[in-house]
Amino acid sequence: MTERNGDIAELTTRMRAFIDDEVIPREPVLGTEGPEADAALAGLRDRAKELGLWALGHPAELGGGGVPFLDFVYLNEIIGRSEFGQLAVGSVSMQDTLMLHRHGSDEQRRRWIPPMVAGEVLPSVGLTEPEVAGSDPTLIATRADLDGDQWVINGHKWFTTGVRQAAYCTVFARTEPESAPRHARISAIIVPTDTPGFEIVRSIPTMGHNPSDHYEVRLTDVRVPVDSLLGARGAGFAVAQDRLGPGRIFHCMRWLGQAQRAYELMCERANTRYAHGSLLAEKGEIHRYIAESAAEIHAARLMTLDAARAMDAGEDYRVRVGLVKFWGARMLHNVVDRAIQVHGALGLTADTPLERMYRQARNARVYDGPDEVHRMSTARRLLRSPEAAPWR
Repeated sequence: MTERNGDIAELTTRMRAFIDDEVIPREPVLGTEGPEADAALAGLRDRAKELGLWALGHPAELGGGGVPFLDFVYLNEIIGRSEFGQLAVGSVSMQDTLMLHRHGSDEQRRRWIPPMVAGEVLPSVGLTEPEVAGSDPTLIATRADLDGDQWVINGHKWFTTGVRQAAYCTVFARTEPESAPRHARISAIIVPTDTPGFEIVRSIPTMGHNPSDHYEVRLTDVRVPVDSLLGARGAGFAVAQDRLGPGRIFHCMRWLGQAQRAYELMCERANTRYAHGSLLAEKGEIHRYIAESAAEIHAARLMTLDAARAMDAGEDYRVRVGLVKFWGARMLHNVVDRAIQVHGALGLTADTPLERMYRQARNARVYDGPDEVHRMSTARRLLRSPEAAPWR
């Protein structure tokens, strides 16, 4: 296992203190909507900047902390202890910043990257559509047609996360004819969210979250300049995969923090709750919960570190990310489920963070590709090239 260097060890110590002592106590307020929640988040963001904890994973040349991707695993598992950690420390825009840096024009980078890194604006991505299978982006039905020097976009998106607060949305739309290769028909187009015809229809109620930060969007004759393409025309699939690959492991990092927090709550409850003649910690079934949870978290952590190492080394990381995506999602669900069980009726209430974490854990098995698709695509790669197994 890769060891943390001294600088990262010091940063993780400071990050843990900030998340546990300042962010987590504010969760009851941050989980609401309104001026009080906005003020609480703004205060935390200012505090993160004051502590030198802001945008640590963003490249240094873009104004971020320049922490290498592998080292960022250690930080992001701590950030992930709170669902509001990303917003509090500015890492929420990291993947979109990298996507713009790699594929954007000079003007796009100049316009959007500095305010994103500073936390002044937020991005969003319009990929998933309700009428077609979200796990297959080649089926996207939203169209963008050239009319002179403008793209005219018509379509329907949903689960467009954070778009109400976002300054722009990267919309993936069909720009090429059916005669083009299947993976070369889609383009990525940057659309400012205040563009006429860009309509936020609703916040989509999701498993206890109403409103949620997932939105339904309609685009009706939305016009943007021809140079709004992100990357080459017809290269949207490659742009999406370039974002989703690192984004998936980004999720896995945070899931470690959520699972570790649930594990700690489970141990605390087991060591203090008395029932049927003994503490829960003295019962064999609880021993199984604790041991299996520790094993699953540790395995997921090593897999995540290995995938991040491969990415940093420029190796083909697709098998590693595919494995940890479905394993990490299942691990998170299992650990939180056991923690709720140990808490009994209390675990079903909002008096602990577990019921909210459980909903997020269930979502983890669907977003950025369902578990079944990751298992299928990873298995196909391994069958074609058995030597691609991560232990080879």
